[in-house]
Amino acid sequence: MKKASLTITCFLLLLQLLAQTKTITLSKEKLNDKIRGGWAGQTIGVTFGGPYEFRFDGTFIGDYQSLLWYDGYLKNTMLNNPGLYDDLYMDLTFVDVFEKYGLDAPVDSFANAFAHAGYALWHANQAGRYNILHGMKAPMCGQWKNNPHADCIDYQIEADFAGLMSPGMPNTASAISDKIGHIMNYGDGWYGGVFVGAMYSMAFTSSDINYVVSEALKTIPKQSEFYQCINDVIGWHKKYPADWKQTWLEVQKKWANDIGCPDGVFAPFNIDAKVNAAYVVMGLLYGEKDFTKTLEIATRCGQDADCNPSTAGGILGAIMGYDKIPAYWKMGLKEAENIPFKYTTMSLDNVYTTGLKHALQNIERNGGKINGDNISIVLQSPKPVKMEKSFDGIYPVTKIPVKWSDAKDALNFEFEGTGFVLKGETAAWASTTDFVFSTQLFIDDKLVESPELPANYTTRRHELCWKYDLSKGKHKVQLKIVNPSKEFNFNAGEVIVYSDKPVNGLLANKR
Repeated sequence: MKKASLTITCFLLLLQLLAQTKTITLSKEKLNDKIRGGWAGQTIGVTFGGPYEFRFDGTFIGDYQSLLWYDGYLKNTMLNNPGLYDDLYMDLTFVDVFEKYGLDAPVDSFANAFAHAGYALWHANQAGRYNILHGMKAPMCGQWKNNPHADCIDYQIEADFAGLMSPGMPNTASAISDKIGHIMNYGDGWYGGVFVGAMYSMAFTSSDINYVVSEALKTIPKQSEFYQCINDVIGWHKKYPADWKQTWLEVQKKWANDIGCPDGVFAPFNIDAKVNAAYVVMGLLYGEKDFTKTLEIATRCGQDADCNPSTAGGILGAIMGYDKIPAYWKMGLKEAENIPFKYTTMSLDNVYTTGLKHALQNIERNGGKINGDNISIVLQSPKPVKMEKSFDGIYPVTKIPVKWSDAKDALNFEFEGTGFVLKGETAAWASTTDFVFSTQLFIDDKLVESPELPANYTTRRHELCWKYDLSKGKHKVQLKIVNPSKEFNFNAGEVIVYSDKPVNGLLANKR
């Protein structure tokens, strides 16, 4: 009797589980149309926003300024400004790894592919690349103590592939992002990619922009600043439904102070993931499924004004499908679709095919079925990923200059606080030399690191050196150059000083 009762209980639980399992069926043509729309939308968006990238920092683009678009612009830009398409060729690097090694490709395959690629990188990507080339493995190469750009936008602009190969499966997209996104990012920087991947994933299941955004946000821990920022944008959109500029001002007031990225601290420049994701969401919500309005608003918000319309355009393209992207925005697209993106062997035509292949493989792996032209997808309810926070308990308090030694072979400075970042550069633009500066970092007269600083632009270290976890107090720092060079420049910038409490600038100078 007990055995029979147990069998009945298990059967009822199975029936309950099956009842809770939701599926959606798409034709293969429809699935392909959405995947193509996602990749095409990205390409259109980054091309449109390209001329305005970081030209409007801390301000938006005024209505009186018209934004460029014309027939043939896409092809012309792909041929003559191929470096603009880092949103695409970074994605394609990871797509190519999946194609070569399958869905179970190890993280080192992705890390090594982008670390040894020929394209130039910046911010979290370049810091991650440097770490990998010097023996540091993922996920430590993206962790904030090893990467001052951990909260920057990098994986956010590269995560499109994770959602496009995971239709209706946001948690599967998050698992892909956990593996790849931590190569270069951590905390809010990683959450940006998780969120974008989830929005793409949800784009296959609903045409409701508000639903896509709010459901995707469920993949982000509520206690994170990233969640709070995007949740604020959703709330401000409800409060100011016809005024995206008011929401932009609210974002600026509450969220625009960067504490991590050395280029954005005490500066109007902002490449922080959550702020730029806010601009993506503003484009989507205020754009109201109008392709023109979506790209215009995401671009006019400023800052990373090519990547943000690329992300918004890709998500909207996946929602609408390729065929429903307005003809105005596809002017010249056909002529550009067979052009391989620089540094890759893949064109849009290639990735349309490969992207569908990977999506079908992922659907089957996660319980879906392929029956001729009918694709049955087992839908996933989005779940929050793990909580992590970059730059926890540290705050930028000031900037100070450095002093060269008389012999020009050492940099010296003193500060009071808990950490620092020494900005500077050792590589000229596009330099391909093999020369490497050998240095020694002394803190309070103790050797703590011997950084190798390449004069090659693609392998350079983004900052000269940094240290975040010092005891609070006065510290003396020296960066000694073991092999000074008259041929190659060693340029020192300013020092960002950190401490354990924020400064109230409004009261700092009051007596």
